[in-house]
Amino acid sequence: MTSTALVSTDLPLPVFSRGKVRDTYALPDDRLLMVATDRLSAFDWVLPQGIPDRGRVLTQLSVFWFEMTGAEQRNHLISARLEDLPAALRDRAEELEGRFMIVHRAKRIDFECVVRGYLAGSAWAEYEKKGTMAGESLPAGLGQSEKLPEPIFTPATKADDGHDENITYGRLVEEVGEDLASRLRAASVSLYETGARYAETKGLLLADTKFEFGLIGDELILIDEALTPDSSRYWDARGYRIGISPPSYDKQIVRDWLSGTDWDKNSPPPDVDPAVIARTRERYLHAYRELTGRGLPGLREEATR
Repeated sequence: MTSTALVSTDLPLPVFSRGKVRDTYALPDDRLLMVATDRLSAFDWVLPQGIPDRGRVLTQLSVFWFEMTGAEQRNHLISARLEDLPAALRDRAEELEGRFMIVHRAKRIDFECVVRGYLAGSAWAEYEKKGTMAGESLPAGLGQSEKLPEPIFTPATKADDGHDENITYGRLVEEVGEDLASRLRAASVSLYETGARYAETKGLLLADTKFEFGLIGDELILIDEALTPDSSRYWDARGYRIGISPPSYDKQIVRDWLSGTDWDKNSPPPDVDPAVIARTRERYLHAYRELTGRGLPGLREEATR
């Protein structure tokens, strides 16, 4: 039996925003409380069931990477410790354990900063059709999932609803200016390289990832999440080979299951098969364990039986 998924929060704090996964609340002194629920979306719908403990995985992996890369790139993390929860939430400690971050509030830069180390996903689809990635030419003869000669920065528009759109670096320069675009690219590629090198030591390949940044004054700040299965494509190095799309540690199991039903994707989605939920949960937990070697805060023994 698995634990119950947390799909909503109703905390006695001012609501700052609600996203597909995270509920964010305003705190004094330009701080925010970000709570990652277990909600899951697919094909632009939030599904009836969540994936138990997924929010904890997303939060704790972000904390892990924020701590690892903090000297390289400042991020928004202040604390993820239970003792730092606001007093009004102390009676919710068990529910919130492992799934919250107290962060600095920054002015969000409304572009996704994507870095690709392998030719996969939408990048492979574009290359197969046009020989380009984000409008830029690539060498001929590359195969699906092949490692690129060097990581490539491919920014995208950030859409709160609908789908992000890949754009050229030149378009990013037009939108935010040469200086900020250059800083975004340099920070993103550096963080990707750090993450990819570390992941390889754990038997995982970091195919691609996306970052979000904000500004506090003129200082560039890494925000939101970092190098999680939701923002990144991780592959098991043992199953990797050129010419296939290796399975990743994310919600693709659910997407594949939905695609095999008769759901028309224009009406409310069906209940997800409990076995699919359990398999998806284990994929997230596996990625967390492989990367961190840590236990997951808030994971109850009954949730693993």
